[in-house]
Amino acid sequence: MLAAAGSLVSAIWAVFHLRTLLLAAVTFLFLTDYFKSRRPKNYPPGPRRLPFVGNLLHLDLERPHLSVQQFMKKYGNVISLDFGIMSSVIISSLPLIKEAFTRLDENFISRPILPIQKHIFNENGLIFSTGQTWKEQRRFALMTLRNFGLGKKSLEQRIQEEARYLVEAIKEEGGRPFDPHFKINNAVSNIICSITFGERFEYHDHQFLELLRLLDKATHLGSSLMVHLYNIFPWITKHLPGQHQTVIATWKKLKSYISDIIDNHRKDWDPDEPRDFIDAFLKEMTKYPDKTTTSFNEESLICSTLDLFLAGTETTSTTLRWALLYMALYPEVQEKVQAEIDRVIGQEKQPSLADRDSMPYTNAVVHEVQRMGNIIPLNVPRKVVVDTTLAGFHLPKESELALENNWPGLSSLFSSLLLCKTLPSSRQPMRS
Repeated sequence: MLAAAGSLVSAIWAVFHLRTLLLAAVTFLFLTDYFKSRRPKNYPPGPRRLPFVGNLLHLDLERPHLSVQQFMKKYGNVISLDFGIMSSVIISSLPLIKEAFTRLDENFISRPILPIQKHIFNENGLIFSTGQTWKEQRRFALMTLRNFGLGKKSLEQRIQEEARYLVEAIKEEGGRPFDPHFKINNAVSNIICSITFGERFEYHDHQFLELLRLLDKATHLGSSLMVHLYNIFPWITKHLPGQHQTVIATWKKLKSYISDIIDNHRKDWDPDEPRDFIDAFLKEMTKYPDKTTTSFNEESLICSTLDLFLAGTETTSTTLRWALLYMALYPEVQEKVQAEIDRVIGQEKQPSLADRDSMPYTNAVVHEVQRMGNIIPLNVPRKVVVDTTLAGFHLPKESELALENNWPGLSSLFSSLLLCKTLPSSRQPMRS
């Protein structure tokens, strides 16, 4: 009897002890989250956050910019949002954006590195690098691109030549319905390829089409729910299957493709006569035998080349597809554009930048397409590097040590700055 009673007491104590531990653990987690979520005085306003998930339940993660629009109407042009454990400050309105990136540009010079970006690029390249690496790569890229024609007449001639190839490819369809997606991607990417790779690719080149498909896939899945969750809860999500794993695998294939191109360049590379961006980068690498003291290394070359390829392809080709869509939706606008083209350029001559001043209506339509399409409503984030006051709100500098600013956990991700442009939630009429 005593043994049974003892066993019963032990079982009750074990259950009670387990509950105590669980209660203590939950209490600790909630207190940790509470202290991390505290905000300094005059921090930008925003919707009330929930423990651990922040404002995720307030957002449409497939189209977060539409949710942001509603918050802007309620809280103003500077708001704060928590994406799980990551906090951000989002600004809108042109005057504030100008103030942040002209008068206060040095305060926002760095970028926060999200977990999936860290995994793929490891702070290499042009877009997702920061600090000294970003300065070195940006300076070198601008100088090299200018040397190979960026902003010069020679680049315009390459664009005109590629436009002829695109027109011929469209004519091959014989007037039948077709998807212009990859033809436009190919045409646009060939411009940047002529600078980075030193050559253009035929529209039926299967290997190059596969590269474009991989790039399209990585870009599309990059905004998926699982990628957002990976950036918020990487220690859990990295062990789970999902689209974030597909994104990582796709970028790995893209990097392998670029690595093969670089290897082919080395076979007939002449450092005294660089043909393209890759050749120029290889020459720059020879100036730094100790690769630990510079960002000019093989991995940085791969990432920078991919960044140029992505930036030079996706944005322009997406804008062109929006333009085709709007011309189909607004045939009366299309007729006016065509009439102005016929009057100023004619049917035989190729358009050039010199014609732009004589084509005010077409120029206005191009700008209207960019306004309505708005392909990057939330820009690439930056982070606050020094304590900053913007529109009367206090944005604390990033700090790995909580004691430096007395706001535990308010690190670079908690003071990230995103640019938010206005994107209509429903179809708007094109302004004429």
